Amino acid sequence: MRFMAKLILRLAGWKIFRGMPEDIKKSVIIMAPHTSYMDYVIGKLGLLCLNIKALVVIKKEFFYFPLGLILRALGAIPVDRTHSHKLIKHIADLYKSRDTLHLLITPEGTRKLSRKWKKGFYFIAQKAEVPIICGYLDYGNKTGGLGPVVYVTGNFEEDFKKIEEFYKGKKARFPKHFNLSA
Repeated sequence: MRFMAKLILRLAGWKIFRGMPEDIKKSVIIMAPHTSYMDYVIGKLGLLCLNIKALVVIKKEFFYFPLGLILRALGAIPVDRTHSHKLIKHIADLYKSRDTLHLLITPEGTRKLSRKWKKGFYFIAQKAEVPIICGYLDYGNKTGGLGPVVYVTGNFEEDFKKIEEFYKGKKARFPKHFNLSA
């Protein structure tokens, strides 16, 4: 699978980079910009290239038959976004029960323009005591991968400044749908 992922991305003109240390066994990987369904496809292929198995959270409405079976096979976890406090605790408990866990979250929460990023990724990382890794796709130069590691301090505003700084200049597939604001 890894070879096929590398081949597909190379043929499509994409280059994938690993910025995170290989010894990180647990993390919340945020992926931005997220403005297209293709982001998932390219991102999944990129993670295969980097040999990282990441679970993703997807709203429960997508888990109807037969799509739900496919999503679960791809590592998706259905979430009920109406009970975010329960979700954060549930996911933090998942981290405690596993030796390795990378959870991929798109903090924009939608492919459409979002004026504010959802903060759940931060609270999950804080509760689970794991770092945040900045994943990206930059359509401007067809590069993607994993960027800096942000260790949660409990000061969201200061931590988000580091995250925001990294994503400045990254070009979305549909740039008018990308916003950097918490």
